[in-house]
Amino acid sequence: MKSSNKELEKILDYNFKNLDLLKQSLIHKSFNNSDNNEKLEFLGDRVLGLIISKKLIEIYPHEREGIIDKKFANLVNKRTCSNIAGKLNIKKFMLLGPSHDSLQRSSDKIMGDCLEALIGAIYLDSGIKSAEKFVLNFWKEDLENSTLPLIDAKTQLQEYSLKKFKKLPTYMFYKKTGPQHKPIFKTDVQIPNSKKVIGTGTSKKNAQQNAASKLLRTLKIL
Repeated sequence: MKSSNKELEKILDYNFKNLDLLKQSLIHKSFNNSDNNEKLEFLGDRVLGLIISKKLIEIYPHEREGIIDKKFANLVNKRTCSNIAGKLNIKKFMLLGPSHDSLQRSSDKIMGDCLEALIGAIYLDSGIKSAEKFVLNFWKEDLENSTLPLIDAKTQLQEYSLKKFKKLPTYMFYKKTGPQHKPIFKTDVQIPNSKKVIGTGTSKKNAQQNAASKLLRTLKIL
């Protein structure tokens, strides 16, 4: 391991009872394809979702479910996990094989997955209370910022495409169906190196938002 367990435990503000769980959470599949952190990541993703959803209901007891759901998606998406993992410098402690640079998933995505694996490891090591303490500590700033207006899917996809490819997403209007008083619009969207994704809505704008949201989820950004 690149750096000591003690150093990482100090950063995480958590001491493992079972150090094997900590070690397992840091093994990327490029290092060991059969014995890695993917199952811990799977578990950690669910634990994170439970903790954040519970906290949002506590913070916004009178907010509509749809708004809370959008705040939730913004707090648990891969971009947020990657940002927090970057602040913790998790990559420094990971076990990575030489092939990890050639994987489709970016370095930031790999770090975000590892952070979720760490959450899963903490949960298995000492339960939900310890996992909750960890998550609420490192998601504190993002939870506080959840009161700010959310960036809509179309804007988020545009920012991603411009940053990565220097090109805007391409929307193609398909067709309008349904009765005049209740039309359904269908459109598709694509960015470089992505498949076309179709979205529907009660207006062209809503259809574009729906398509952008679907593509963001396909790209595992949302």
